[in-house]
Amino acid sequence: MLHRRGLLATPLAFPAIRHAMAQAPHTQAPQAQASWSPTRPVTLLVGFAPGGGTDIIARLLAPAMGQALGQPIAVENRPGASGTIAALAGTRAPPDGHTLYMSTVSASAVVPPQMHPPPFDIHRDQTAICLAATVPLVAVVPLASPARDLAGLIALARANPGGLNYSSSGVATQQHLAAELLCLAAGVQMTHVPFRGTGQAVNEILAGRIDLAIDTFPTYLPQIRGERVRALATTMPERIEWLPDLPTVAETRFPGFDAADFDANVWYMLMGPPGLPAPIRDRWAAVMGQALADPTLRPRIRDAGFIPGGGDSAAATALLEKDAARYAALIARANIRIE
Repeated sequence: MLHRRGLLATPLAFPAIRHAMAQAPHTQAPQAQASWSPTRPVTLLVGFAPGGGTDIIARLLAPAMGQALGQPIAVENRPGASGTIAALAGTRAPPDGHTLYMSTVSASAVVPPQMHPPPFDIHRDQTAICLAATVPLVAVVPLASPARDLAGLIALARANPGGLNYSSSGVATQQHLAAELLCLAAGVQMTHVPFRGTGQAVNEILAGRIDLAIDTFPTYLPQIRGERVRALATTMPERIEWLPDLPTVAETRFPGFDAADFDANVWYMLMGPPGLPAPIRDRWAAVMGQALADPTLRPRIRDAGFIPGGGDSAAATALLEKDAARYAALIARANIRIE
């Protein structure tokens, strides 16, 4: 169950991940050759339902990477527990390069340490391979909402304490943290409604049953372009290139506001189990880098609302460690916890 400063929010249990923790043993790393290629089809785990940002970037990159490696890559959705069910399965996979997972800042850096007990050690039990992409978060409301801008939404929430709700893809995900921080800064109360993936949340906000989503930009870009939702603000420190007229949350001011809290984004990272041999890890990083640089694929990635990533395992590891520390401090300040 989640609490924030004594306020009860929507409960979310994690029985599946606790069962997986008890059932799945760690495996030992095999010896890897200097040059590596998969010898059978590869499974790429995704911790959220189809339609969300993690699923989108995984399915954009999988065909190109599979072609480069000479084996098909099957994207397998295992939603639940804020993405940590798939992450746990990925950490328990044989370290032979045939089962990896497309993770997020939430599933690999933020949520696991907040669980009791943690399902895995975020520093010891996973291998950061390569940054796939980064996306801004965007605040959207249904077209029927009386809120025309962020100030209007805050006024509406103040007039109806606890009466508005907001969606996320799970407890302590970036969507949840951004909305909670907005509530804290503005001094308002809204009710958290977590889903197993953002695809479900999109349907609910289109139907008018969710009042607010602060979610990944690619998830809502088709709805914004199709004028099926109203975008209010983005959480990046500067306006985003896709919607240059859309203000940032940092452009709004109210008592207690800390603009640094809203330098918020979501990254997607290719991850593997612990003990993944360097030749396998580096081959995967190189293949992802080639896919991200492909002159045909790269424009499609950007058009979908992603900022393409790249780099090596060392850079990916440094990003994971930096954000793990940063968001642990924010969670402590907001008094968010999973029980």
